[in-house]
Amino acid sequence: MESNSPQKPLVTPETVPSYPSESTQNLLSTPKAIDIPLNCTLGDQSRACPANYYPSKILDEHKDHLSTLAPSCPDYFRWIHDDLWPWRETGITGKMVMSARRTANFRLVIVNGKAYVETYRKSFQSRDTFTLWGILQLLRRYPGKLPDLDLMFDCVDWPVIKKEAFHAPKYQAPPPLFRYCGNESTFDIVFPDWSFWGWPEINIKPWEALSKDLKEGNKRTQWTEREPYAYWKGNPAVAATRMDLLKCNVSDKQDWNARVYAQDWLQEQKQGYKQSDLASQCIHRYKIYIEGSAWSVSEKYILACDSVALLVKPIYYDFYTRSLMPLKHYWPVKDDDKCRSIKYAVDWGNSHHKEARAIGKAGSSFILDDLKMDYVYDYMFHLLTQYAKLLKYKPTVPKGAVELCSESMACSAQGFEKKFMTESLVKGPALSEPCTMPPPYDPASLHSVIETKDHGIKQVDIWEKEYWMSHSISKQT
Repeated sequence: MESNSPQKPLVTPETVPSYPSESTQNLLSTPKAIDIPLNCTLGDQSRACPANYYPSKILDEHKDHLSTLAPSCPDYFRWIHDDLWPWRETGITGKMVMSARRTANFRLVIVNGKAYVETYRKSFQSRDTFTLWGILQLLRRYPGKLPDLDLMFDCVDWPVIKKEAFHAPKYQAPPPLFRYCGNESTFDIVFPDWSFWGWPEINIKPWEALSKDLKEGNKRTQWTEREPYAYWKGNPAVAATRMDLLKCNVSDKQDWNARVYAQDWLQEQKQGYKQSDLASQCIHRYKIYIEGSAWSVSEKYILACDSVALLVKPIYYDFYTRSLMPLKHYWPVKDDDKCRSIKYAVDWGNSHHKEARAIGKAGSSFILDDLKMDYVYDYMFHLLTQYAKLLKYKPTVPKGAVELCSESMACSAQGFEKKFMTESLVKGPALSEPCTMPPPYDPASLHSVIETKDHGIKQVDIWEKEYWMSHSISKQT
């Protein structure tokens, strides 16, 4: 699984894929990418950062190639304003940042374009490693563009900054703590999860490569040719709601239109991950998403399949899911009546092919188009830039911190970690500006978003009640 050490540093031009729309890009002269490979000449075991190797900013000779036509960011970027709202009046002080240390896995400081990390506790598996790797790739993509900043990051699933605990007058503002998900009762700042750069422990590829595999997988089996059931495969032991889902599996007595499988990752590892290839799992018309101990990284893989995503009522959100709409991107499923809710959803879809296919296609288009890595990096860029603007002090490198760079992580990595780091390495500085940040929701537009979402869920609830009422009457007669 290990790759050989890269050759000596080279800067070679190659055509970059279009970031603006293809029609717009064709009007421009095709920009040339700057390829700056890893510099592992100090040896695989070295964790040193090569001095003055990677440019700290876009070089003058390359600025002429920059595309000035940046696309508009997807609508879910608006939630950045909402997530940083608690500090809009107070700003963020050094004391506030340090108050978030209690559960943090690490502290990240960026000064003059360089990253420094102070580690407090190791995360589960390689979450912290690949989160930091992703941030380092952001620095490679936009050298010199990210302002100095200082933040705390918690790699555990569930959010901890409770709204009920941190409110005025006792607290001016809550501790600013970054993590992968949030919910309506917490202030945690949501950030893209580690799996976008790969999940080595279960052999899940970096998102850029995996999303292409999923897109190709969708072409292999058209929606009408897929199994007319709802599919789920995962670890049920992590949450009671998942154990409850197992009751919806087909049996001799009842068929709830669900095909549910428990994933044994230890057995899967022994068998070489032959049964967990995500791109080969897009063979059912419907796929179930259900949370684990909190939100689950599986949501993007499920939505990307062209299947109708059946979302069991979620408690948590990540950075993009708040812009998903019921009956447009997914079909809502009740948490307290899963089996009947799933059976109705499948029966409805199997008798409304056109509408069901449209929902499946809209969900996968959202994921494959609006969640491509260009936009993941731009979300990180805008979130961190807006966060840095709130700091009331000038960040400095903590005494216990160490400098981190792509070389110090990848050159000494082994196995899948090295493979995925190599595959997800940002080759060089981007030749386009970050997408244009949308404005925050005004009260009327935010109300409209919430109302539209509530209306879709209520509409399905009405249809579902009518469906089961008619079945009850038919049985009686």
